Amino acid sequence: MRIDTQITPEQLTLSAQRVISLAAEKSLELNKTWDATHGAPVFTAEGKYSTRGWTQWTHGFQFGIPLLVYEVTAQPEFLAIGRRKTLEHMPVHLTHRGVHDHGFNIVSTYGALARLMHKGLIPFNEWELATYQTALKASAAVQAMRWSETAYGHGYIYSFNGPQSLFCDTLRTLRSLALGHGLGHRLHSERDSEISLLDRLVQHIRTTARFNVFFGDGRDIYDHPGRVAHESIFNPADGYYRCPSSQQGYSPFTTWTRGLAWILCGSAELLEWIESRPSGEFDPYGGLEEIRHLLRRMAKVTADYYIDGMTALDGIPFWDDGAPGLVHLEGWRDKNSVPENPWEPVDSSAAAISAQGLIRLGLLLKEDRYLQAGLTAAQTLFAEPYLCTNSSHQGLLLHSVYHRPNGWDHIPANSKIPQGESSMWGDYHLVELSVLILSLHPGSKLYCFFPDE
Repeated sequence: MRIDTQITPEQLTLSAQRVISLAAEKSLELNKTWDATHGAPVFTAEGKYSTRGWTQWTHGFQFGIPLLVYEVTAQPEFLAIGRRKTLEHMPVHLTHRGVHDHGFNIVSTYGALARLMHKGLIPFNEWELATYQTALKASAAVQAMRWSETAYGHGYIYSFNGPQSLFCDTLRTLRSLALGHGLGHRLHSERDSEISLLDRLVQHIRTTARFNVFFGDGRDIYDHPGRVAHESIFNPADGYYRCPSSQQGYSPFTTWTRGLAWILCGSAELLEWIESRPSGEFDPYGGLEEIRHLLRRMAKVTADYYIDGMTALDGIPFWDDGAPGLVHLEGWRDKNSVPENPWEPVDSSAAAISAQGLIRLGLLLKEDRYLQAGLTAAQTLFAEPYLCTNSSHQGLLLHSVYHRPNGWDHIPANSKIPQGESSMWGDYHLVELSVLILSLHPGSKLYCFFPDE
């Protein structure tokens, strides 16, 4: 990746505002045309949003986008859409015991509404705020219930695949536990036993850092710093680790690039959150310094690999760093990305998620390398061929990929690979990246998932 060391957030202002404007138009159009009986829109095919039965994990992004648009524009119709759709469609997700990703659905909706009220962008109402906070508490407790112990003294929130499965994605959805803990909530279990949400959050961080992220320590012959396993498999009978795995990547021994993005962004966000908390509350769980070290280590190793080895020159990665067709794209790291190539699809959504993580990490550590890398990737995403300016296409961020191994992504008639389509998580994270960059301006407060008390 070639980092633009001169670009500033102010220079991206007009581009970020353009993203928000396009998101506003496309959000209104989708709100008018989407049939809610189909569930959550997931990705586009021929420019139109469609669904895909796996889990309804993108509902929160659908309704979170208009809330982010409202945060920037203060146009009341977007608040009305986000608020109404949240109350109509999101309650079922609050108590969904079958998924690991409460942070995606609930923090993007109920969490956003609570945060907007804290910021004074929604008039304060005690009972309305209590509604949002009660939802966040319930979601956090339900997420914490999805728990597997290991043989190593620390457990994890298991994925929708079952108790044997630890996903890298889940690290970013720990925002749900963080907000629930911040509201003073606990999980109550048998005989009124109390389970700390913070304890489970910290344990999950430890397990993810130990098994899903690689640091060049020789765990296997493919162990290079920054590699991420989409999934780690444990024996549910005794809690011992068995092997790396992947659902959406090419192999267990390569890096699915959106998986790395979840680790990079999730680690940086959690670093921000722990720095906002009283340091003493971490003492029973190993202490603040140990937790800070684990999160920094994960964030830095994935950020360094993203910059030095995983992307094209303009900061855009392919869908997997070991995708077999890359052998036909000689020198791809030394050229700008070409989404219309005949061999392998890029994944712009991985770039949108990673860019946010890079910016946050750079600000936290005061390291320009990471900040400028994030701004460089954002600059690429905020323009064609990645930004969709076609009003007949329902997507915002083009060239996103969902599940390449399963062949779920639309392939145009004149192409051998998926290209030109969007995803609900890609669109959401492009909007969120825009909001983050706009919040970097002097006099603004940094956009974070947790309320600025």
